[in-house]
Amino acid sequence: MDTDTAARSPEPDAPASVVLGLVSAGQHRIKVRAAQQDDPSSPVVVLVPAMGVPARYYRPFVADLHRQGLTVVTFDLRGQGESKPLAARGVRFGYESLIDDLNGVLDLIEDVFPRAPRFLLGHSLGGQIALLHTARHRGRVRGVALVASGSVWFRSFPGVYKLRTLVGTQAVASASTLLGYWPGHRFGFGGRQATGLMRDWARQARTSKYRLHGSATDYEAALREVQVPLLTVSVAGDRLAPQSSVDHLAAKARHALRTSKHYTRAESGAENLGHFSWVRNGAALSQWVRDWITSAHEPSVHS
Repeated sequence: MDTDTAARSPEPDAPASVVLGLVSAGQHRIKVRAAQQDDPSSPVVVLVPAMGVPARYYRPFVADLHRQGLTVVTFDLRGQGESKPLAARGVRFGYESLIDDLNGVLDLIEDVFPRAPRFLLGHSLGGQIALLHTARHRGRVRGVALVASGSVWFRSFPGVYKLRTLVGTQAVASASTLLGYWPGHRFGFGGRQATGLMRDWARQARTSKYRLHGSATDYEAALREVQVPLLTVSVAGDRLAPQSSVDHLAAKARHALRTSKHYTRAESGAENLGHFSWVRNGAALSQWVRDWITSAHEPSVHS
């Protein structure tokens, strides 16, 4: 579960970005940006944001990744940030549309950086979308990193958080259906979101399964066939994606070669960490990402 309070954080210096182009789907327009390396064959990391969190929030982490020699591509999820139109009554989409949008982003990257290996890095909901995309569209990326990203299935949470997650997700979905969209900007949770998205989210929270509205894809079966390298990073103090939740999501890709890491306050150098604050303290984490990408090129990974 995400909150849009993160979007109000200040934006520190970040490498200059260029607009690569627009991804269009019907009335929707998504602007794609890149912090590029001089070498066009440098690995490309596509950063897929969390629910309700604009791409600009990740500027400090983009800078960290860029310093590691990576080209970093950013964009806003459909219905939020710079993407148009914003989620509202009558604007209908769900997980499947976000997966299609990500595929369009990868089309654009393939055109601009044809020699660059491509990797997905998803935060929270963005990690779910990245992994689901990889399951549906095999061969498009070399690996997937999940940072503070886990299953929303209520039983994957510890203790009292089981009931809180179940009640909270179903209440949000019910309110979204009643109101015609989720006005998370008014409730301090998740930003403005389409009803279909919140219903897909709540269905997975309730059933543990990814059965997406309007999709004929058996995502649970497709996830079992994912074999690209998978990096999972849980974060100290993160109650929205605890280790048990991260493990439940990663276990769906049972044949992926998983590297599991836990990001602590000592490693980050921060006094406090959590579901969002790791973004402003991600230097050491960006080194993990770089090392993992380097290892993904080794023949032993693909043997």
